[in-house]
Amino acid sequence: MKKITTFITISLILMGLAGCNTIQGIGKDVKKAGEVVESAGKK
Repeated sequence: MKKITTFITISLILMGLAGCNTIQGIGKDVKKAGEVVESAGKK
């Protein structure tokens, strides 16, 4: 079970990195995630 969870986690991380494929894209993704967390904290 632990191997399956690890495999799925690594796969999701790799797909996410492939999706934004540039440093600028990673920066935008991190910024968007921060905005989501910030807006959730204001509720």
